[in-house]
Amino acid sequence: MPSAPKKSKGQQAPDRPSRAGSEALLQGVLEGNRTALARAITLVESRRPQDSLAARQVVEGCLPHAGRSIRIGITGVPGVGKSTFIERLGLQLIQQGHRVAVLAVDPSSSLSKGSILGDKTRMQQLSRAEEAFIRPSPAGETLGGVARKTRETISLCEAAGYDVVLVETVGVGQSETAVHGMVDFFLLLKITGAGDELQGIKRGIMEMADAIVINKAEGANLPAARQARGIFENALQLYPPKPGGWVPKVLLCSATEGTGFEAIWNLISEFREMATGSGLLASERAEQNLQWFRQAADQGLLAGFYNRPGIREAYEQLREAVGAGTISPFQAAEELLERWNSPPA
Repeated sequence: MPSAPKKSKGQQAPDRPSRAGSEALLQGVLEGNRTALARAITLVESRRPQDSLAARQVVEGCLPHAGRSIRIGITGVPGVGKSTFIERLGLQLIQQGHRVAVLAVDPSSSLSKGSILGDKTRMQQLSRAEEAFIRPSPAGETLGGVARKTRETISLCEAAGYDVVLVETVGVGQSETAVHGMVDFFLLLKITGAGDELQGIKRGIMEMADAIVINKAEGANLPAARQARGIFENALQLYPPKPGGWVPKVLLCSATEGTGFEAIWNLISEFREMATGSGLLASERAEQNLQWFRQAADQGLLAGFYNRPGIREAYEQLREAVGAGTISPFQAAEELLERWNSPPA
């Protein structure tokens, strides 16, 4: 797969763009300015109503320049070595001439609501590479360990010239359907020696995986990794064929030793070629856009609901009443919806 042309850094954009400033921020993103890209993502992730228009202008300006990357979702339980795996893969791809964006979705602090792991500290070598962009974002309250604006962020990274986008999920047992619905290739990372072989044979996650990679296949652990590969290969035979006739494979790697990554990338490239030639990639991207539309509509309806005059005040009053136990949650919800259905005074 040919790599995207490198872009100049361009002008830096203002911290908090106005409607006019969003045009300068967009230009910085299109020129490949990493600072502008980071600020644009911050703008898109903002929950401030006054930022929504500028954010939409930036995203819509990026969309005609997006869609040219290979989007790869990477999931696995904590401790499987996702960050080391992603750093090793990213460095190898950079050596081949690619530009790599990593969207590392951290668990959220229950107090600050911000990221608590900080993937730039876990991928120090990759974060220093000029051809890489790492963005840790809090998962917040969304399912699947995916940030609320991950779809938009992917488009911004693609418009900035990154031709490989890696989306890392937190992998803490939440539904992985969300990330699967916004990437082209879904990679399940596993390890041996921790009961992970048996945990992995679960219908939902196995059906979604386009490849299973067993990490830490090194030294004394190599025989166990090979045995686990056989277990997963047998399990995959029990599932129905995937779209396009793709047959998921089980590969071994060692992120610490750097082995197995050429085979992994060759497999992803093979999938990309198959999906492009068969029309599968185009149809999957179209379905992702429909999901994006539904998500945007849902968010807009929810925002409209709470921003309607009288609703926010009623919500706060009912929330206090529910907390005090003077009204049931169901009755409170019914009263709030009745307020919504009533014509405004």
